Amino acid sequence: MAAMKPQRSPAEIEDIILRKIFLVALAAPTQKDTKVAYLEMTAAEILSDGMLLLLSRDSMERVLIDRLSGDFPTAEPPFPYLVGCFRRAVEENRKIASMKDPTLRSEIESAIRQAKKLVVSYCRIHLGNPDMFSAGKSAVPEFLDMIFSDVASTMDGSNSLGSGVSSPPGFVDEFFREGDLESLEPVMNEVYEKLRASVERVSALGNFQQPMRALQLLVSYPNCAKALVSHSNWIPKETFFFMGDGRVIELRSILGAFFHVSALPDYKDFRSIPDVGQQCFSESSTRRPADLLSSFTTIRTVMNILYDNLAEVIFMLLKNVDTRVKVLDYIAAVIMKNSARSRIQVDPLSCASTGMFVNLSAVMLRLCEPFLDATASKRDKIDANYLFLSDRLDFRQLTAIHASSEDMSAWVENLKKLDQQKDLNLKWAMQTNDATTSGNHNENCASSRKKEMKSITGKDKYPFICECFFMTARVLNLGLMKALSDFKNIIQELARFEEDLSTFNAMRSQGATPQLENDIRRLEKAVEMLSQEKFCYEAQILRDGELLQRALSYYRLVIIWLVSLVGGFNMPLPLECPMEFACLPEHFIEDAMDMLICTSRIPRALDGFLLDDFLNFIIMFMASPSYLKNPYLRAKMVEVLNCWLPQRSGTSATASLFDGNQLSLDYLVRNLLKLYVDIEFTGSQHTQVRLSLIWSMF
Repeated sequence: MAAMKPQRSPAEIEDIILRKIFLVALAAPTQKDTKVAYLEMTAAEILSDGMLLLLSRDSMERVLIDRLSGDFPTAEPPFPYLVGCFRRAVEENRKIASMKDPTLRSEIESAIRQAKKLVVSYCRIHLGNPDMFSAGKSAVPEFLDMIFSDVASTMDGSNSLGSGVSSPPGFVDEFFREGDLESLEPVMNEVYEKLRASVERVSALGNFQQPMRALQLLVSYPNCAKALVSHSNWIPKETFFFMGDGRVIELRSILGAFFHVSALPDYKDFRSIPDVGQQCFSESSTRRPADLLSSFTTIRTVMNILYDNLAEVIFMLLKNVDTRVKVLDYIAAVIMKNSARSRIQVDPLSCASTGMFVNLSAVMLRLCEPFLDATASKRDKIDANYLFLSDRLDFRQLTAIHASSEDMSAWVENLKKLDQQKDLNLKWAMQTNDATTSGNHNENCASSRKKEMKSITGKDKYPFICECFFMTARVLNLGLMKALSDFKNIIQELARFEEDLSTFNAMRSQGATPQLENDIRRLEKAVEMLSQEKFCYEAQILRDGELLQRALSYYRLVIIWLVSLVGGFNMPLPLECPMEFACLPEHFIEDAMDMLICTSRIPRALDGFLLDDFLNFIIMFMASPSYLKNPYLRAKMVEVLNCWLPQRSGTSATASLFDGNQLSLDYLVRNLLKLYVDIEFTGSQHTQVRLSLIWSMF
């Protein structure tokens, strides 16, 4: 009868499994394995301590440190070794599932779990302190490559980032979930910087989706989100001689690099690749319409993926109470540093690109979606005082709807005094309440009171809905609306060049001079460039019906809120314009009118959209110079009405718009006549050209 195989003790089984995980030997190995490190000195120390020469959970940290610190020429470097340890631990954990003894299995599972936790902990230490185990060489690029591989998709194509080697199951999650901010921050500082660099100068046709998925993964962990908003390049402080702050925050901030991804052309020094215009719209006159439509669809699709992903990142950061304020500070910084984008001529070295601001416009509109319903009670949270009292944004330098700069300054100063008195009263009331109930207060209550007082009087005294509403107004003014204005200029310039080219080609038939040939080549090059730019704008903006509809929904909320400041949709208007209304930025109304004009000229852009609130607003204010002092703006309202005439519009949204609207039936004709008289007497050069539009309404 064969002799029975001796049973191994639990300690021996644990030793075997842990040695497999850590690839170490405490006794001289009988077989040469270059991957296994023989820790002779460690073994001697264990024996000198009177312990059995078995690797256990009590000694594995000492063993791991000696393995990482030792000189083993044929062994793996620290980072791949640690990842390999975790991978082997996962595999060993899978193997022991077949153990019949539940008590032994539970003990071994506990040892493996502790080994995995130890490995991940030292992985954080190594990545955050690269000189501790590897002579100063950072392993963060390898770590980021592993994350890229984890989030890779077939959509990334041949430009996929990463090494192709995914992390062991659960490794990344445990690395980020179990790490505290202190241990993660040194790692994340470099990770975020490398992540920013991975999308630097990447266009809409490049691989931005893989880094974006990596960013989404990272910010889903609270401490990684905190590390992001604490990063030195969250809002860059550095300055460059040749670049303004607006361009710096786009190129150097972590999120700015992602917002820069676009199909729209940029200044030559900051141009992204692949060049969308060259790749999709070069020699457009010779391309088949189906090819152009395919390019439009591709660009619209990838840009909406970018919008959705960016919005998700911002949403996650806003939901985290530890990062919310920093996100609002970032958006405000982008706005304030790029206020010069409102000028007719924008300096591309000083300001961020149009692409970034169109992207930010799309994201802000998504943030507004929960309260865009015009009937929602959340509209009550929009406080006009934010425009004049907020420390985060400065609206006071903008042209007001009706108030003069002197009247506005005096009114705002008085408003500040009232607000300060209100804050003092609130503080006094809270302090009095604290004093009367001090016996029941503990340290947590005091801290809570302190936060509450800060929220009442500090930057975050206004609710998120209020901040989001007004920030979106500024972003759209500097972004989407500016882009539509740029598109109009491109169309006009392209038409001029095409006309000149046609004239020069006609002259060529009568005999071409070298100068004429040079001029023709120059014009052909300009026409080609402008044609590409035109198609890029059309693809990202004008062909994106969802983007335009979201913008319309936002501006409908704007005009409903504006009307609420003067008593609602009631005629006639109060004789005296409220200062709260008079001091509002004029571009709130002008942008709404420009958006209506733009969408009215795009086929099917208004389909299914209710325009009654816009029509009521126009009827109420177009003949009210005591509310809107700018005759050009009031005449622009007539241009909107002209676009909506049934014989011009061609959309179902305007088919019965005028006939079924009570304000239209009662006031439209008389207010058009009043506006005509006003324009006739003012004689403004800007508005004379619109007189024909008024007459066409009759």
